Amino acid sequence: MKVKLALSFLALSSLAMVPRVSFAAQEEQKKSDSTRTLTGCLSTGEKAGQYNLTADDGSTWVLSSKNAKLGEHVGHTVTVNGRVWHAGMHGAKEKAKDETNPNATERGHLNVTDVSMVSESCKR
Repeated sequence: MKVKLALSFLALSSLAMVPRVSFAAQEEQKKSDSTRTLTGCLSTGEKAGQYNLTADDGSTWVLSSKNAKLGEHVGHTVTVNGRVWHAGMHGAKEKAKDETNPNATERGHLNVTDVSMVSESCKR
């Protein structure tokens, strides 16, 4: 009887962990996605033609684009769509960073395909 009770408890404990495992897999997949939609504050970058986006989730991105007119939106809150540069490497880097510091914010490079203004100012 004690063995049955112990096995039942073990089985229930295992089921309780399933949501945590699937959530971790979803988060990892998100960071390795090749396309992203991000919303945040746009500022000028260090190099000509590059811009920085501080996203609402705290992540920071270096943006560039051949088509989207990012310069028109410096100082605005914008939503951008684009492709992550070297998505596989980016995902691996972010996974390693998360393992060493779970509170670290994501950083990456994005080739923007579309930009739209959300607000003429950034949240402070």
